[in-house]
Formats: sequence, structure tokens, C-alpha cells
Amino acid sequence: MSSGFTEDEMRRALGLTATQSSPSSPQATTPATNVKSEPRVGGSKPKLRSPKLRVTLLVSKEFEGDTVEFTHDADTLSKFDAEQEAKTLAKKEKYRFFELVSIKPIG
Repeated sequence: MSSGFTEDEMRRALGLTATQSSPSSPQATTPATNVKSEPRVGGSKPKLRSPKLRVTLLVSKEFEGDTVEFTHDADTLSKFDAEQEAKTLAKKEKYRFFELVSIKPIG
């Protein structure tokens, strides 16, 4: 089952070429010129928004006692990690019993 291509040709086609310019090439020895970029108009860099999940729990301090809705915005896409973060924060506020209501992505 020969495809007619050599290994090097297949690597180049897949973009896996390992050929690097040698230090003796004229491109590598030329000094880089300092070109100043144009200043940005409009101020600072735009902030990249990280993906977030909103976890909603019903929490209480007593078994079958009054429940309170507890929400937490986690900076992750892992639902498991987001739920664990929310439970840890609820424990810090002395809540002992948890019921998961929802985990929704927020924009």
C-alpha cells in the first residue's frame, strides 16, 4: 500500500517539518531592526473574558431547616470543580447541608 509519497513529503503536507534555518543562513545573522508599532487608538487592551459557570445551591445550617439560596460564579468550565468551589465557600459560611439546584454557563 504505497501512496507514492516519501516520509518528508508527508511531514511537509501535515505541517510537521522539522527543518529549521541553520545559524549560518543570511536570515539568521541579520540584526533585527527596531520598528516601532503604531500606538493603539482607544486606550488599553480589551479584556478577555474567561468562561464562567454560575452554581446555585440551597444551603442550610440544620438538617431539614430553613434553606437559603447560595450562588457562586466559578472561573472554570468544569462543572465538578465549580460545584466543589461553591460547597467550599458555603462551608466557610458555616453551612452544613447542600442541595444542588443548577449549574449554568454565564457570559
